[in-house]
Amino acid sequence: MPSIQDKTWIKLWKENTPEIRDRVVEWRKDNAITRIDRPSRLQRARRLGYKAKQGIVVVRMRVGTGGMRKQRPVAGRRPKHLGVTRIKADDDMRTVAVRRVLERYPNMKLLGSYFVYKDGMHYWFEVILADPMHPRIAQDKELRQRIPQITA
Repeated sequence: MPSIQDKTWIKLWKENTPEIRDRVVEWRKDNAITRIDRPSRLQRARRLGYKAKQGIVVVRMRVGTGGMRKQRPVAGRRPKHLGVTRIKADDDMRTVAVRRVLERYPNMKLLGSYFVYKDGMHYWFEVILADPMHPRIAQDKELRQRIPQITA
């Protein structure tokens, strides 16, 4: 069940309000992987395990759309057997975003990720990471349960 804050964010996104458009203009100028101070959707991030403490990092990831076309064969054959149409991606955009962030931050463990915005060219996701070796994270009982690799 979406919270009031989630419903508000979805409404802002669907109506394409000026507040969110101004934010996205800035996001397009940023790098694809941008570390941010705090999550855009705070309640959603808290449900995934975010806490405002040392050792937890929030990253906004931009993923480009497209790239789903397969090269058309040179030799002739009937259109049904060209193998160009009905090509589906094995991974959705969110999985691609998480994988790219984890490649950039190899020492961090994934707490969760969520959708932020989408336009005609890009998707934006926010990914929450925790450093299992950080003392503040290793002492936190709740985070130890979320990430089984953490040992006190």
